[in-house]
Amino acid sequence: MTSWLPLSPAERSVAIEVLVHGPLSRTELARRLRLSQGSLTRLTKPLIESGLLVEAAETGGAGESRQGRPSRPLDVVADSRSFLGFKITADRVYGVLTGLRSEVTGRLDRPLATHDPDAVAALLAEMATGLAGRHPAPAGIGIGVGGRVRERAVVGESAFLGWRDVPLGTLVRERTGLPVVVENDVAALVEAETWFGAGRGLDRFAVLTIGAGIGYGLVLGGSRVPYDEEDRGFGRHWIIDPYGPLTPEGARGSATSLLSIPSIRHQVRAATGRDVGYEEILAGAAAGDPMSSRVVDEAARALGILVAQIANFAMPQKILLAGEGVGLMDVAGGTVRATIRSHRHPLAAPVDLETKVSDFHDWARGAAVLAIQVLVLGRTGD
Repeated sequence: MTSWLPLSPAERSVAIEVLVHGPLSRTELARRLRLSQGSLTRLTKPLIESGLLVEAAETGGAGESRQGRPSRPLDVVADSRSFLGFKITADRVYGVLTGLRSEVTGRLDRPLATHDPDAVAALLAEMATGLAGRHPAPAGIGIGVGGRVRERAVVGESAFLGWRDVPLGTLVRERTGLPVVVENDVAALVEAETWFGAGRGLDRFAVLTIGAGIGYGLVLGGSRVPYDEEDRGFGRHWIIDPYGPLTPEGARGSATSLLSIPSIRHQVRAATGRDVGYEEILAGAAAGDPMSSRVVDEAARALGILVAQIANFAMPQKILLAGEGVGLMDVAGGTVRATIRSHRHPLAAPVDLETKVSDFHDWARGAAVLAIQVLVLGRTGD
C-alpha cells in the first residue's frame, strides 16, 4: 500500500486533520492545530504540490465581501483511493468497498461453508475482486475477526472459527497482492467511530457493543487504548448481579449472562421450552408477555449498570452503544436510562449515550478504516 510517506509528523497532523474533519479553511486549520499562518503555509505547500491536499471551492455566499484573499478550504479527494473491509462471522463473511473517508460505495456478503483458513482466504480474495469492480484499484484490505489478533496479521485465537495462530494476513495478501491488516472486530469498530463516527474530535470516548457477546473499547487522548484482554470475554467476568442467571457462556450474573443475545434466548428457552428469536423476545416484551418482559427488564437494568460504571470510572465525553442487540433500547430504553441515573451521583452530568443500530456491514466498514489508517499513518502495528 502506497502510504502518505515521506511526511514529517507536523505535515502528517495537517493531512489527518483535513482527512478526518475537512474541508477546512486555512484559518480553521491553523486554529485547530495551534499553528501560525506562516507555519501552516509552510506545512501545506508540499501537501498541495503532491496532490495529497487540494483547494476546494471557495466558501461563502455571493453577498459576502471579497476583500483580501478568498477563503479556499483544503480537502482531500475522497474517491481517489478505495479500500476493502471484511467482517468474518461463524457462518458468513461481510464485505464493503469504501473511499478515503470510509463512505461505503459497495457491499457484499457470502456464506461461509467452512472454517478452513485457506478456504476462508480464498473466499475473501474472491469477494475482493467482486467488490472492486470498476472502482480505483483498492489500496489495501482490513479484516475484522472476533478473537485475539497479534501484530495485526495473525489470528492468535478465535473460538467461533476454531482458529489458533492462523496467519490470515499473509494468506489473503498472497491471494490478492494487496496489503492486509487484521484486527479484533471491536477494536476495528472503535477505530472507525473515532476517526469518522460518533467519537470524531472527542478526547475521551467509549464504545460498548451488545450482540453475540459484549465488547468494549476506550479512547483516551483521541486514540484507542489497546489492551491484552481484547476478546478474552471481559463481559463474562464483569459481574452485574451475583444472584443473576447462569448461562453456559458466562459466570453467574455477568454482563454476558444478562445481556448477550444467546444468553437472553437461552433464558427464555429454559423457561418456556421454546427456541425464540431475539427480535421476537423484544416484541413479546413490548406486548407485555410476562417471561419476555422479565428477561428484557433484567437485561435493561444490567445495561444501565454497565453504562453507569463505565461513565463513573472512565469519565468519557460520550458512550456509543452499538451492535446487533441495541434494539433493547427501543423496548426498554426508559429502564436503561433510569438505572444509569440511579447508579450515578445525583449531581453528575448526564451520560451522553448514543445508540447506533449496527449490521455486519458496519463492522466491515470498521475493518476498512484499518486499511485507511495504514495508508495515512504508514504503519501496520500499534
